[in-house]
Amino acid sequence: MKAWPVQDAKARFSEFLDACLSDGPQMVTRRGNEMAVLVPVAEWRRLQAVAAPSLKELLLSDVARTEYLVPSRKTARRRRVEPIR
Repeated sequence: MKAWPVQDAKARFSEFLDACLSDGPQMVTRRGNEMAVLVPVAEWRRLQAVAAPSLKELLLSDVARTEYLVPSRKTARRRRVEPIR
């Protein structure tokens, strides 16, 4: 992934966009720090489709989605209770 200083990305946006479409995601840096990534829309949609819903989306959803909130019972450990003597 090529890194573009923000000044170059702004000055040569068409070239920046073409590089994104032909070569894949392009990094934007400001003072040497990575700040943002330009990705093709198809890649963005793929990433959005596989992303887990946010807590806000879960709470506002009409459909219950408890599989994301409740851990499976298989991983829970039970304490062994000793009988009282």
